[in-house]
Amino acid sequence: MARRRFFVDSVRQRHAEIAGEDAHHLTRVLRVEAGQKFEISDNRDVYLAEVESARKDLVSFAIVERIEAGVPVVRTALFASLIKFERFEWLIEKATELGVAQLTPVEAERSEKGLERAARKRLERWNRIAREASEQSRRARLPELGEPLALSEALQAGADYRYLLDEAEACPMLSAFPAPRRSENRVALLVGPEGGWTDRERAEITQAGWRAVSLGGGILRAETAAIAALAIVNAAWGAEHK
Repeated sequence: MARRRFFVDSVRQRHAEIAGEDAHHLTRVLRVEAGQKFEISDNRDVYLAEVESARKDLVSFAIVERIEAGVPVVRTALFASLIKFERFEWLIEKATELGVAQLTPVEAERSEKGLERAARKRLERWNRIAREASEQSRRARLPELGEPLALSEALQAGADYRYLLDEAEACPMLSAFPAPRRSENRVALLVGPEGGWTDRERAEITQAGWRAVSLGGGILRAETAAIAALAIVNAAWGAEHK
């Protein structure tokens, strides 16, 4: 069974700590005790570490050795139009599990009014969701969660390949992928809101150089489309590196 992995703020002189509510979760819920070994990440490197002491509000670790972190099969950036927060938070969790490197909320014409302002107040909560999902899925690094952007700003994102998910007529997603595919490739995905893109937005996105792609004939919820697209990208690039 794989060891649990936790994130720490820093590793100094071969020691690390987890404090506050996170320490309380480790000691009261997970029953962490001195002498147990876990994996920890400082968001750069991954280590095997032994618990030195475990108190209610502080768990301290001693580094045993550095562990090979592994290289992602592709670097993905997800630009997701704002939707109802319950579903957007589910999207954050699942996108994190699927290895997304960057996730940025986007304000689209059909996004509900006021979501952009409210989203800025939720960034701390969303980062915690991403952290917990990263630990569960044993990621080496946390995803970068950006502040909400206007569509025009999101369209300036740099990537090797930029795909617009669109329910309108578009190229099947798999057919749009390059060959060969390399692990250093950066792939950006742009996902619309409930109700889809407007014609004006489609024209703006296309003019900015994003390629429209389709996930098939069905109409998917925005969060489902985002997760399906990430899984397809992972599978396509992963198959190239078996």
